Amino acid sequence: MSQSNIPSRGWIVAALALLVLGAGGGYWLANFRHEQGSAAPTPGERKVLYWHDPMEPNVKFDKPGKSPFMDMQLVPVYADESGPDTGVHVRANVTQNLGIRIAKVEKATIERKLTAVGSVAFDDQLLEVVPARVEGYVTRLFVHSALEKVRRGQALAEIQAPAWIEAQQEYLSLLDAQSDSGRSLKTAARERLRILGIPEATIQRIETQRKTVGTTTIASPIEGVVSELGVREGASFMPGAVLFRINGLSTVWVNARIPEMQLSLVEVGSKVRASATAWPGATFSGKVIALLPQVDADTRTSSARIALDNRAGNLSPGMFVSLELLAPKTEAQLLVPSEAVITTGERTVVIVANTDGTFAPTDVSTGAEQDGRTVILKGLAEGQSIVASGQFLIDSEASLKSAISRLEGAAPMSMEKTP
Repeated sequence: MSQSNIPSRGWIVAALALLVLGAGGGYWLANFRHEQGSAAPTPGERKVLYWHDPMEPNVKFDKPGKSPFMDMQLVPVYADESGPDTGVHVRANVTQNLGIRIAKVEKATIERKLTAVGSVAFDDQLLEVVPARVEGYVTRLFVHSALEKVRRGQALAEIQAPAWIEAQQEYLSLLDAQSDSGRSLKTAARERLRILGIPEATIQRIETQRKTVGTTTIASPIEGVVSELGVREGASFMPGAVLFRINGLSTVWVNARIPEMQLSLVEVGSKVRASATAWPGATFSGKVIALLPQVDADTRTSSARIALDNRAGNLSPGMFVSLELLAPKTEAQLLVPSEAVITTGERTVVIVANTDGTFAPTDVSTGAEQDGRTVILKGLAEGQSIVASGQFLIDSEASLKSAISRLEGAAPMSMEKTP
């Protein structure tokens, strides 16, 4: 072997030694990383942070498997989708195929309405009582049964009372008095007749005919219905007895039962429209005059007292009516279609459609709901685009990603996640 071959043989030996050392070192480094659990993902591989059940997104698992909550596999959550701005991108043709419809958050006023039913009752403010102020008896009765309609000034009964005759005689003796004291006594005697319950028409008859009247006719003070008949013909009565109760019918009351959770929609003075099956097509107007301060413990309802115009006399006590209560208009508020609001029991969510084509669930606070629109108190801004239909796929951030992942398996070319 020549002297010139020695250097080349040395280089070969050195290269082989380095190769052996590199392989051993690489094997040791790989084992070390595996033992430490921090092996870096290969290029193009997505790093999994944890696995979870979409129905229980707050519970995290460190390895895949079957969910202990539902009969489904756990879903991975990747590092590149864990940020707060994570969204899901759905292409336009897939959006149409899924039936996803977009709406805008609007600012407007709503006329809050509440429907209820109630029963008609007498208006107690139109009640007139005809009492007996002295002892006497009924010589003739013109109204023979309860619930008879009477006119104002219509005769109800003829009454004879000894105290009335005595008072009339005293007044007659003073009619011609000329002295100052005599005129004062005459005025006092006339006032006594009025206090004893003698009608003004009877007093004028005494002054004109200059004689006492044996029987006095009692007339109805208002137009309405005799709701109570307290005497019978030929029967006597004592002072303080109720002879007649007469209720007017120009207005009637309706006691509507309002659910406790809807009491905030009812205010005193709110306008009311009513309809009755007895009068198809007819509408009766009125207003809320009182909210009774008591809630029924069994039905969790409270009573709203409503006065309805009944000058035509079509409504009678005992009738059932359907009511539509209109609360005063409020200031302009943010409104969204009610179908866009998802209530899970723990949170209320609206799916926002971002300008970059992604969708993201947003927690909101809601107010009243009326005519298919819901008031948004917090969480959205005017003009934002939201998902009005099809959002069942994305009712929470976890179920959103899970649903899109499953769809990707069926149509990998139609849907993709944004980084």
